[in-house]
Amino acid sequence: MVKLLFLILFIITYTNAKEPILPIPLQLSADLQKAKLGKMLFEDPLFSQDNSTSCLSCHNIYSGGADTKEVSSGFNNMQGDIHSPTVLNAVYNFRQFWNGRAADLKEQIDGPIHNKVEHNMDKTLIEKRLNNSALYKKEFSKIYHIQTIGYTHFVDALVAFENTLTTPNAKFDRYLRGELQLEPKELEGYKLFKQYGCITCHNGINIGGNSFQKMGTFKEYKTARSYPDRSHVTHKISHKNVFKVPTLRNISLTAPYFHDASAKSLEEAVEKMSIFNLGIHLCKEEIDTIVVFLHTLEGETPAILEMQ
Repeated sequence: MVKLLFLILFIITYTNAKEPILPIPLQLSADLQKAKLGKMLFEDPLFSQDNSTSCLSCHNIYSGGADTKEVSSGFNNMQGDIHSPTVLNAVYNFRQFWNGRAADLKEQIDGPIHNKVEHNMDKTLIEKRLNNSALYKKEFSKIYHIQTIGYTHFVDALVAFENTLTTPNAKFDRYLRGELQLEPKELEGYKLFKQYGCITCHNGINIGGNSFQKMGTFKEYKTARSYPDRSHVTHKISHKNVFKVPTLRNISLTAPYFHDASAKSLEEAVEKMSIFNLGIHLCKEEIDTIVVFLHTLEGETPAILEMQ
């Protein structure tokens, strides 16, 4: 009952306030030289021990930024333990990883690079491979003015690239800026999105990514296996099944959905969330209308990906 009252008050507050979603900024401060180098590193399998896995392998930045598989494959074809989230617009997340164990993108990079199931690399081996490459020696020397490439330079270039992976000018962003009007069904979908409380967790620039929430607030969410949730970081029982709220930007491109990839379509995801986290059962027409709105959140391809 307390949760329900809180939800009602939150909805009323948002209904009477300015828009709870902010458009992605059009102006992006970036070091393009570093970012282009970081793109090379991001797409290069040289930085996995068996030369099988690049960052791109698990995060398709050309189509949504996530993985279409339930879990990604890494070193020696080993399987991950949670669905790979999108890296697009990750710069706007308040923490990184599903359980928020990394404070920022710089700290996040250490995770997959050193994970024995993913890249299975250490700093020394990365530095060795970088310094044995005539191409990377040339590029790092030109940008960083160094003769020997260090792991910190590697991380810095990757972060510079990931900082540019933003997708501005979604139809909904343009609506928020007053540049166009939404179609009636799109606008109705947004109204339902706010009315039923989806906006409680999915708000701000990234329409998510700025809080932790329990999966299964009103109805227990059961899975056949355990996932690295917030309790793995805090060691608190109350944080079991608590995850960082995912962004909804480009959500139409990132199926399957949830940390366990259990929802195969947007319609299924909306239906499940309404039951488990809102405590309501939406009819098919309402679900379809909300999904129409969600399609307006698809933004432009990051400009860095179209640069030579």
